[in-house]
Amino acid sequence: MSTFPKIVNFIRYDMWRLNTREIDSRPKRAGYSILRTIVLVVRGFTSKNLNDKAKSLTYSLIFAIVPILAMILAVAKGFGVADVIEQQLNKSFLGETNLVPTIMEMVQRYLDTAQDGIFIGIGILILLWAVYSFFQSVERAFNKIWNVHRSRSILHQFVTYIAIVVLIPVLIVCSAGITIFVHSAVDGIGYIEGLHAFFHQSGGKLLQFIMCWLLFTLMYIGIPNTKVRFMSALIPGVLMGTLFQLLQMFSVYLIALLSRTSIVYGAFATIPILLTWLQYTSLLILIGAEMSYAIQNNEEFEYEHDLNKMSRGYKDFIMLYLLSSIIRRFEADEAPYTAHELAIRDNLPIRLVNQLLSRLVDVNVLREVAVEEQEEKTYMPALDTHKISLGMVIERIDHQGTEDFLHSPTPEMKAFRDHYLKIQKEHQINDIYIRDL
Repeated sequence: MSTFPKIVNFIRYDMWRLNTREIDSRPKRAGYSILRTIVLVVRGFTSKNLNDKAKSLTYSLIFAIVPILAMILAVAKGFGVADVIEQQLNKSFLGETNLVPTIMEMVQRYLDTAQDGIFIGIGILILLWAVYSFFQSVERAFNKIWNVHRSRSILHQFVTYIAIVVLIPVLIVCSAGITIFVHSAVDGIGYIEGLHAFFHQSGGKLLQFIMCWLLFTLMYIGIPNTKVRFMSALIPGVLMGTLFQLLQMFSVYLIALLSRTSIVYGAFATIPILLTWLQYTSLLILIGAEMSYAIQNNEEFEYEHDLNKMSRGYKDFIMLYLLSSIIRRFEADEAPYTAHELAIRDNLPIRLVNQLLSRLVDVNVLREVAVEEQEEKTYMPALDTHKISLGMVIERIDHQGTEDFLHSPTPEMKAFRDHYLKIQKEHQINDIYIRDL
């Protein structure tokens, strides 16, 4: 086999057949994890149509940008820092497009409408609903990436989204305050001219990067309706926050270039750039969410190709082995296993362990138990261990789901089924108990 097919075969199959916990070398283990994450992000980008989702999110953002800014400025006015928010907007990419005065005028009209006489209550509700609808569309996109099928309750969503909107002006004000503090501190060491110039030129930009990293990280933790580990959000938060800032710088450069050379669009040259900037910003956000999912669930895809083709007999063997381990642990009066502990103990793919334990829970052979000291659920027998026989477990698995739904089975079919069930009941496996295996 030539080199290229070997590389393709390694990326598609071989690297997923290795349990990273078995690799002793930390650099090699990290290398495998990084390569797997890249492959999962690329796969997710194509299979989950992130580009189309980014376009949809862009249009939602266009309609929601004025209400969101209105909400941010309303909060900022409450803290008496509205001027700081406007200054920061002027320093951003929007400031380079000369659209900030227009946007601020629209925001002010929006706020005036919301506060107008007897319509104040309706105006505020419309404002809150516009902000809520946008963040809800973002959460739906994130939940699809994370394969989460249930959203938060409406009250939980509302509280989370409002908290994000309140947090944004606080972070902006803190960033501006830190920038002023750094510059004033640097002014005190003005005699070191090189250092003085460096801090004045780079200090503000560095704080912008840090604030962006923080915002992206908090977004990846807070928006999906699932528990996201900090490191799983921090890595894409830093990477996508950096790319966002670079995208912003590149867009500013394009606007400056087009303002001198544009003939076709003239004064409207900033509009397509603004729309493109919003679309690629949305795409970066979604790619970061996909990366966060891939980092946290890297182990879920081990042996993926083999698990999809796994035989029924081999699956039953591992399921019964896990059940036997849980029963022995229970009878020894020791702390119950979590799925992760079982996977680590026997070098099994966590995805397979979760599937098999869930099946045993569904047929009421095991039950999940939440333990205060642990984030993961543990597993214990749902029945007396002296009653859990091999035949009972296999029978419950075999008969899980709907049966006898045919309206008119033939007599031959009915006779065959009765004979088959009779043979099953007479089989000796009913006398074999899992605890004795």
